[in-house]
Amino acid sequence: MNKKTIISFLVVIIGIAGLVWWSKSSDDRELSASSGVESTVNPEAKEKISFKQAIGKKAPDFELESIDGKTIKLSDYLGKNVVLFFNEGSMCYPACWSQMAELGNDSRFETENIVAFSIVTDPRSQWLDIVSKSANLGKSKILFDTSRSVSKAYDVLYLNSSMHPGSLPGHTYFIIDKEGTIRFTMDDPNMALANDKLIKQAKELK
Repeated sequence: MNKKTIISFLVVIIGIAGLVWWSKSSDDRELSASSGVESTVNPEAKEKISFKQAIGKKAPDFELESIDGKTIKLSDYLGKNVVLFFNEGSMCYPACWSQMAELGNDSRFETENIVAFSIVTDPRSQWLDIVSKSANLGKSKILFDTSRSVSKAYDVLYLNSSMHPGSLPGHTYFIIDKEGTIRFTMDDPNMALANDKLIKQAKELK
């Protein structure tokens, strides 16, 4: 086999490989589009913590899309105490819906010192529909972790409150202080309303 034949053979092989790659990439794009899944703004969190050892650790930063279409970056809230409520989202009715509504409608979580976000793994389109039919959720600050990267970073997918371990968070809280340090955690298998307890813990922070 001469040099010219070898080169021609290699060109053909490379061309076939390129077609295979393009076909697979195209299929993946079509599958993603048809699934209706919306990705997080930051699909891979750079930092991770262990839930059991979270207190005193720096809270992993993240960027997630909010219910109103804005990008929420945790580090933009330095100077405020931040409550994060990880939950099972749309399928967890009424417990998670009730707590999300309570956080959104409680003025104690909307001051210059504190803000509360509910984090779900559902697509934003699903919650836009839910909120449009549920007036009590209108003030809820909902963030969308559709890739589950933030849930993994905060180690909330295998806790006792989750009814779908490994797939969905359960009913889990973090309070992050003004310097970005985790100061309080709670996983609640009973899925009770926790506003008073959260406020009490937040008031103990400087």
